[in-house]
Amino acid sequence: MIKQEAFTVKISTKGRYALRMMVDIAEHQKDGYVTLKDVALRQDISKKYLEQIALHLSQAGMLRAVRGYQGGYMLTKPASEYSVYAILQVVEGSMAPVTCLEQQPINCPRCDSCKTLDVWQGLQQLITDYLGGITLDDVIERRVRMPKA
Repeated sequence: MIKQEAFTVKISTKGRYALRMMVDIAEHQKDGYVTLKDVALRQDISKKYLEQIALHLSQAGMLRAVRGYQGGYMLTKPASEYSVYAILQVVEGSMAPVTCLEQQPINCPRCDSCKTLDVWQGLQQLITDYLGGITLDDVIERRVRMPKA
């Protein structure tokens, strides 16, 4: 008997929290640098967890950090220049729906004869196009719409 498992393209807690943090910072940075303490309180997320996420986003050049009094975080570019896909890719790593697509060029010994490869590439393209087409501004302004079938 074959054990059935649910198919999921799942964004981790880290990815979801990273997006919430970036939206929060984008909304509040007009008043200056945004502290993780304030983000943690508004978003009900552990400050320690946000520190780990902020480190990844800072290293990727998405956030600018300033220490000390009146320090905190700020986006390095306008919110309209950050896609949801780019943010998730920083904290999630690969966004490929199957492992054989995680490396480019594809390094699978079966790729030349794989009849299902086009299915997975199509799914990856849908994910990339959808999440890559949504910016932080879109999320803030609630302009995100379900894709048409």
